[in-house]
Amino acid sequence: MNSAFTPSRMAASFGILVVFLVGWEWGPGILGVQTYIIPPLSAVVEGLMDLFRADKLWFHIWITTIEVVLGFVLGSLLGMIGGYALGLSVTAEVVLSPYILALQIAPKVAFAPLFVLWFGFGMEPRILIAVLIVFFPVLVNVMTAVRNIDPDLVNLARSFKASRMQVFWKIQVPASMPPLFAGLRIGATLAVIGVAVGEFAGGNSGVGYLIVLTAGAAETAKVFAAIFVLTVIGILAYWLVILIEGRVLHYMPSRENSGF
Repeated sequence: MNSAFTPSRMAASFGILVVFLVGWEWGPGILGVQTYIIPPLSAVVEGLMDLFRADKLWFHIWITTIEVVLGFVLGSLLGMIGGYALGLSVTAEVVLSPYILALQIAPKVAFAPLFVLWFGFGMEPRILIAVLIVFFPVLVNVMTAVRNIDPDLVNLARSFKASRMQVFWKIQVPASMPPLFAGLRIGATLAVIGVAVGEFAGGNSGVGYLIVLTAGAAETAKVFAAIFVLTVIGILAYWLVILIEGRVLHYMPSRENSGF
């Protein structure tokens, strides 16, 4: 059993959840908050059931999940390639870093309507937004990890006639794995945000589209329900990365004591 998840800690976490849910159910009524502003928990649950019955929620969840997976995978692969390229080549870092930084600084929300204009109302604009958001944290983590590898380790391998590819696969890639997975954890949640932004910008499918649709109809309970669904998708994506990380980095003792 993971030592981070002791019974007392789990009980404390569960207690906070119970207090939060109780406060959500009865707090707005006690404080006189109108239900169209913050609906009680029971109304949100009812709205969630109504989304399943009347709004084909499973279909929209499926669309959003596909977009999140594709955006995350593509963004992560591009980030890894860019990170290793910049980490191994000072010239590439000096030449390309200003442009990559400018792309990261530019607000991704601003690209959403532009991508819709270019690619239409399909899945492509949402996936591209997710790719842009996931790309940078993965790239920075990998590049930093490669830069921080002990040069004596590399020199030792070369003294034993190791080729450049052998140094890369035997030393640089394994050393970059922990920071890489740290970037992937961040990217897993950011992919959901990117897809949601893309669905807000246009289209007729996805959980983000349902948020826009129900917000326009002033169905606040359904908006909260759709936000909850997006949150669950993000949590599942995050824990899937954690699961893969545990399999890949099983040799690292620190993983046994990490709750995150």
